[in-house]
Amino acid sequence: MAWPPAKRIEGITKGTMHDHAETYIYKIAGDCEIRADVYRGPLSARPAPVIIWIHGGALIQGSRVDLQPIQRDRYVRAGYAVVSIDYRLAPETKLHAIIEDIEDACRWVREEGPGLFNADPGRVAIIGHSAGGYLALMAGAFSPRPRALVSFYGYGDIVGDWYTRPDPFYCRQPAVSKQEAYRNVGGPPVSEAPHDRGQFYLHCRQHGIWPREVAGHDPHTEPSAFVPLCPIRNISADYPPTMLLHGEEDKDVPCDQSVMMAQALAGAGVEHELITIPEGGHCFDLNADSPGTHAAFERLLAFLKTHLSEE
Repeated sequence: MAWPPAKRIEGITKGTMHDHAETYIYKIAGDCEIRADVYRGPLSARPAPVIIWIHGGALIQGSRVDLQPIQRDRYVRAGYAVVSIDYRLAPETKLHAIIEDIEDACRWVREEGPGLFNADPGRVAIIGHSAGGYLALMAGAFSPRPRALVSFYGYGDIVGDWYTRPDPFYCRQPAVSKQEAYRNVGGPPVSEAPHDRGQFYLHCRQHGIWPREVAGHDPHTEPSAFVPLCPIRNISADYPPTMLLHGEEDKDVPCDQSVMMAQALAGAGVEHELITIPEGGHCFDLNADSPGTHAAFERLLAFLKTHLSEE
């Protein structure tokens, strides 16, 4: 595809070591401009390995600015260029097109990154959180494949009962009416939601309709439509080395999602690591001072060093 003209938009995130972001428009879909923030240390003669970071938010909300500064700084200090990306959001954009955005972001990094921020196109890892973890796992089937994948509390199966049936945890919360749920969604495609869309997500979980709203297919009547949309069903022997991190007390995405993904990777002979955090909930890593989070990041940085080293 033809990339938009290289257009750098200066962006500042205050109060951290690496507080300067170079913001680019990496894709234009219709009237929707999709952006990426690039963080890096001082340029050197040697091209830098790249982390493409994908935000969570159930594919419905969230943005590239959700990358935690403490985590970002650890990656940059370790020598990585960090590319935090947006993508079009559901339900206005359906899942096939969202996955295309991720694939286009990977292609943009490989083709434009060397000239824009001295990226090494052959050393790319993808890290995602929650729905971003799911998208990172989907990237295992891209061509060319990333060198490594990291999924924080992501999921390999989007048609299990946990997503296709009313969820007991969310059903204990006040019911969200259809009118209230759809108030802030609909209209043209967006990659940065202008309004809070949490009520829409809560309504989807209370009624077990998230897969239908996000993918545009009903898993009960069109199960075959979800086969290419479930990473756990698309693992091959050449799937990238993968790290899975999950809190054992996650009430949003069951820890079993990462456990089952690890079992499937093992069955295909794919190198992988599974790290579970006792008593850890969803977004356990936001507690940067906890021993579990600290230990997990030490193992993560070692994993990246192993798989993004120069050959």
